[in-house]
Amino acid sequence: MNKKEVLEIRKQFTPANCAIDRICGCYVDYEKNKIMTSKDAFLSLPEEEEHKYFDIFKKTLGGTVGKNLTTMEFLLEQEQPGGSQEFLLRLRDSKLQDDQLLEDFYNKMIDEYFYEENYYIVLIHGNYDVPGKTSDGLEMEDASDSVYEFILCSICPVTMSKAGLSYDSMTNSMAERVRDWVVQPPINGMLFPAFEDRTADIHKVLYFAKNPEIMQENFISQILGSVPSLTPGGQKDSFHEVLTMTLEQNGDFDTIKMIHENISELVEESKDEDELVMLGKEQVSQLLSNSGVGHDDLEFFEELYDEKVGEREELVLNNIAETKKFQIETPDVVIKVDPERAMMIETMDIDGRHCIVIPAEGNVEVNGVSVSLRKDKGDSE
Repeated sequence: MNKKEVLEIRKQFTPANCAIDRICGCYVDYEKNKIMTSKDAFLSLPEEEEHKYFDIFKKTLGGTVGKNLTTMEFLLEQEQPGGSQEFLLRLRDSKLQDDQLLEDFYNKMIDEYFYEENYYIVLIHGNYDVPGKTSDGLEMEDASDSVYEFILCSICPVTMSKAGLSYDSMTNSMAERVRDWVVQPPINGMLFPAFEDRTADIHKVLYFAKNPEIMQENFISQILGSVPSLTPGGQKDSFHEVLTMTLEQNGDFDTIKMIHENISELVEESKDEDELVMLGKEQVSQLLSNSGVGHDDLEFFEELYDEKVGEREELVLNNIAETKKFQIETPDVVIKVDPERAMMIETMDIDGRHCIVIPAEGNVEVNGVSVSLRKDKGDSE
């Protein structure tokens, strides 16, 4: 799913557009005991509760596509009878009315999801009448092309409120505040089926992680029926490791600078696109070739990519791009440069020493004090 498709579904979590017809929940304690389960028609909830749940569902589809939100495909075996896809389809098609299916889902979640504190599983069913579109892309609200039927699961920590004082109107005094268990924003979740090309794709599921660096491997493999991929940080680390090993013998400053420049250009060209820019082994190899990496090193790169990243694994461009900094480190000095100005940095030999040369134009400050740069101390302003 791209960010435009995610946003379209998020917009349904409002009183005006509400596409939710059923809500179920299961409260689990830190020992994996089911404390409470619930089943309700969503529109039967008090209005204030509806708004609180809308916030949870919006956050489950929040964050950055490619980092917090990842579209995952079911493994082929998980699309066979008895697989994860069939189970999620039965759950969706039951409209959350089948008590045994709900019980089985909660049990699977409790068995496979790792969390050491109390948490609340919220599961909803909805039907979204997908508006048709005119040839110029305008939505026709009264002309629905199809109905997108879905389930959304949100996993929310439940924590004890902090101790403190509060005003007690009964005694007209300040007293110790009553502590209770509070549902927090979701930390994980999933949307099934994925919503792509404005229709349901039952071969995919959207996974949400508030912290994308914490990988719920069992949840992904056993509930979502997919293979855990590299986290955003893992993608960046693997790319840097492959790059370092590839250029170990023949890499130089200018090559790295050119790689940075070419990646930055790709980011700039794609910044207004809804779709993620994915780079497979061939695309990364071409990028390195365009940056001056030699044939022998490229052959070594392809072996390293298969080993460190995965032969068929793709990297999200924004996960490996350094758009906020260009940093040079030596044992004694750290130099930080605006990434857009990285090309002005040069290397040269001065008096037999390897030097990094940065043009100093305009105002120059040292520890916040403006200074002038002069070749000779005897020169006047």
